[in-house]
Amino acid sequence: MQQVNNNKVRIVDVITNWFGTFEGIKQITRMDKPIGTYLLLWPTLWALWVAAEDFPGWHYFIVFTVGVFVMRSAGCVINDYADRHVDGKVKRTEQRPLVRGLITEQQAKNLFLLLISIAFFLVLSLSWKTIALSIVGLLLASCYPFMKRYTHFPQVVLGAAFSWGMIMAFMEIRGYVPLEAWLLFAANLVWTVAYDTIYAMVDRDDDVKIGVKSTAVLFGRFDKFIIAMMQLCVLALLVWLGQRLQFNMFYYLSVAFTAASFIHQQYLIKNRNRDNCFRAFLDNHHGLLYMLIGILLQYHEFY
Repeated sequence: MQQVNNNKVRIVDVITNWFGTFEGIKQITRMDKPIGTYLLLWPTLWALWVAAEDFPGWHYFIVFTVGVFVMRSAGCVINDYADRHVDGKVKRTEQRPLVRGLITEQQAKNLFLLLISIAFFLVLSLSWKTIALSIVGLLLASCYPFMKRYTHFPQVVLGAAFSWGMIMAFMEIRGYVPLEAWLLFAANLVWTVAYDTIYAMVDRDDDVKIGVKSTAVLFGRFDKFIIAMMQLCVLALLVWLGQRLQFNMFYYLSVAFTAASFIHQQYLIKNRNRDNCFRAFLDNHHGLLYMLIGILLQYHEFY
């Protein structure tokens, strides 16, 4: 029994030395903050159901769902690593684990490599075409955190990264990527730019001081108007998709609920208050979930 306990202690020590303490891992992967997972998962499930025209099967459901959790965690790790020298200068991020020393830079890199290895292992159960597309997804997720140093459009790269799983889902299930897949991709990309601009409004004053770029900084006093235009674009793309696929009233009811969510967000950000902007950002996962429910009901037989 003593030998077993000693082996467990050694295993824990090895894990801690390589990847950090549980608290450090939890914080850097945002295990305690699932909002990012929701924002990534709901659109991926849209694509799976639309591509399969119903439940895609347990294999695809598990691979893509677990892949979302793993890649979201990997994205958080590489984001914190990229921002390790600036997070301490921003009020919202000054308590990040790398800033506080809960995890070292080397441990963060080790953890990132572990997570993307798990994701790649999952993808190996899919077709070679999907595997090839997954490499594009990895590049998008890996380069996004560094874009804010070179362009005011890091949110566009994030949108592409958050939407790429949808393209992979169609390729895996259909064997090709139809127009409907690109409509979903475009809708989610624009939606992501809109809500991440709202998110960036929270940090805008700090970002300007330290020279970090974002759409919130670029849009300036036109931010609310441009966000509203992007939200209208999202609704138009979703309606276009529904018309092409001849979706039923449940889908359009979800679009209406999403529109109401956008109106609520515009109300929240009207004075650009930091706390209200953050609340508006969080509200987006409800709209994404409304659309998922509408799609699920679209393929449910009620008669």
